[in-house]
Amino acid sequence: MSNDRQQRAARAEQMRKEREKADKKQRNLITVAIVVIVVALVAAGGWAIATTSSKNAVAEDVVPPASSTKDFGITYTPEDAGATAAVVKANPDPVTVVLYEDFQCPICKQFEAAYGAALDGLAKAGDIKLEYRLLNFLDGNGGSTNGYSGRAGSAALCVYDAQGAKAYKTVHDALYAAQPEEGTDGPEAPELIDTIKAAGITTDAALETCIKKEKYKPWIEEGVKDSRDKKVSGTPTIMVDGKAVEGQGGGVPTFEQIQA
Repeated sequence: MSNDRQQRAARAEQMRKEREKADKKQRNLITVAIVVIVVALVAAGGWAIATTSSKNAVAEDVVPPASSTKDFGITYTPEDAGATAAVVKANPDPVTVVLYEDFQCPICKQFEAAYGAALDGLAKAGDIKLEYRLLNFLDGNGGSTNGYSGRAGSAALCVYDAQGAKAYKTVHDALYAAQPEEGTDGPEAPELIDTIKAAGITTDAALETCIKKEKYKPWIEEGVKDSRDKKVSGTPTIMVDGKAVEGQGGGVPTFEQIQA
């Protein structure tokens, strides 16, 4: 009897190891797929962030959006992308894809146009969740002459805070589609509100006040400091499961490594 229990325990342990191996292989395959779709534009370059480090504590008057992350990000989950309950249950631990971006960054717009739908599809399939970390360094780097980066980012975060990640994603895509020409004055609050409404978002007095007051711009600016401390060198920067995607492809595992 003891031998039977030992054999059953051994079989159960073997099955557990095989499941872990299969899960790891699937996770690595997803990671490789993401790396493949982003590596070309990352290699092409983007806007560089000044490398000055800042270890200052977050100012007391900085107000974060509800449900934001400690790394100055907001999450867009499979549920937000429209995944069914069955898909979410079958994929309890999706790969995390972090996107550092700036609404005035031309390469960020190119990235979204080329790969945004693919990433959204991976989220809906339950394979990934996205974390957006908005930056506004272009406000002081010649990309925007009237503070548009921070204003647009704050407006999108106002929508996120009021209506959630799905509405945020709608505004996110609309702002890239309406991106002003680099080095020019970007839209002021009234025009941003019009763009948000045109995207299908219903606004009220509280939301419009949030947009006009640029409520989350200080939080975005703290995120810029945090990105420097994390050695983020420019936008767009993409991280997959905590590892930055390298433009030269050095982080792409071989098929032999995937199968190990």
